[in-house]
Amino acid sequence: MPESIKVSAVIPASPRRIYEAWLGSAEHTAMSGGGAAQVDPRVGGAFSAWDGYIQGTTQALAPYSRIVQSWRSADFPEGAADSTLEVLLAETPKGTRVTLAHTNIPDGQGDDYKQGWKDYYFTPMKWYFGAKKG
Repeated sequence: MPESIKVSAVIPASPRRIYEAWLGSAEHTAMSGGGAAQVDPRVGGAFSAWDGYIQGTTQALAPYSRIVQSWRSADFPEGAADSTLEVLLAETPKGTRVTLAHTNIPDGQGDDYKQGWKDYYFTPMKWYFGAKKG
């Protein structure tokens, strides 16, 4: 049975900065602190992150507030459907609350992705945008 997770963190940057970084190849690479990202920032555009470990397609965009992407990693079982990642950006006094709603994750992998979002996105994003003064 597919799993769903939701994680969030406040990142010290504006919704616009985070939105543009998520959809930009160089900044996505830099803010996640890891492998290379390639992002076509249009609805229907393909993306990959972490040197191809993550792949998908952008499904919907609401500038500076919402990004929806089909999403899969190299750890998905063969034949598994893509998952869906919804990135929600809400301005707060200390930056932006980034909420990741990740659905249709293969059974047994939800906890790993929940921790992965914290370790490989939120932690480096806090450092990256904090160092750059958002």
